Amino acid sequence: MKMMRAVIIALIPATLTALWFYRLPAALLMLVSVGVAVVSEVIWQYATKKPVKIYDLSAVVTGMLFGLGLSPSLPLYIAAIGSAVAVIVGKQLFGGVGKNLFNPALFGRLFIVLAFPGTMGPWLTPIDMVTSATPLQLHRAGQSTPAVLDLFTGMVPGTIGEASALALLIGFAYLAYRKFANWRIPAGCVATVVVWAALAGDNPLFHVFSGSLLLGALFMATDPFTSPRADLGRWLFGGAIGLGIMAMRFFSPLPEGTSFAILGLNAAVPLINKYTAKKKKLRLMK
Repeated sequence: MKMMRAVIIALIPATLTALWFYRLPAALLMLVSVGVAVVSEVIWQYATKKPVKIYDLSAVVTGMLFGLGLSPSLPLYIAAIGSAVAVIVGKQLFGGVGKNLFNPALFGRLFIVLAFPGTMGPWLTPIDMVTSATPLQLHRAGQSTPAVLDLFTGMVPGTIGEASALALLIGFAYLAYRKFANWRIPAGCVATVVVWAALAGDNPLFHVFSGSLLLGALFMATDPFTSPRADLGRWLFGGAIGLGIMAMRFFSPLPEGTSFAILGLNAAVPLINKYTAKKKKLRLMK
């Protein structure tokens, strides 16, 4: 419970920024995402005759992370469906918190992208809520992209949680200080993105601060239940996520690939642990 409480506190800066930039739509999305996540977990645990464990706050964390990854224009009923899928399919079907293979919030988000294609659009600009292309969409089209400062502070369209890189970094700094998140995973991801962008002749900071990269790398990829145990494995995990993100941005029809990259590497975590985690030596009883 201490870790979940710390994650909730760490997400407060991004949540407050989302509420400031997107006002009522962000508030409703967060309320629906968190509320449905909690209710879904209770209903599932009652239906399967398992102990009700909503007090561990894991459903709240899943709901918050899921909500922050949504477009401000997404219909609320789709957000509700995605949140329920995140908790029931992404977490509970695997056995509950600590046993899930994939990050539940990203699982729910990817379900929406695949089951309800196009519903994340239109993307809206902060404050004035005007339809606009995201920075990555502009980059894909070869058009002029926003200044890095705007990307850093959040004055660009996107999901409500990626609005401000500054807010995300402040939250992660707290989480890392409390030792509930390992810095090597986002460091490996960002380092890979920077190198790829530089070799491609792009501004590395544009790619670091654009899209859901920071939200995913700082808060989704660092989930201790779905990431490697050893430091070497964490570096490899983060680096591979960075490769996946940039490959999607440069070679796929989609301008963003954070969800695909992290979920794909979640599936590889058992293999990464097999070759990087130290095995405990068994003492022979005499």
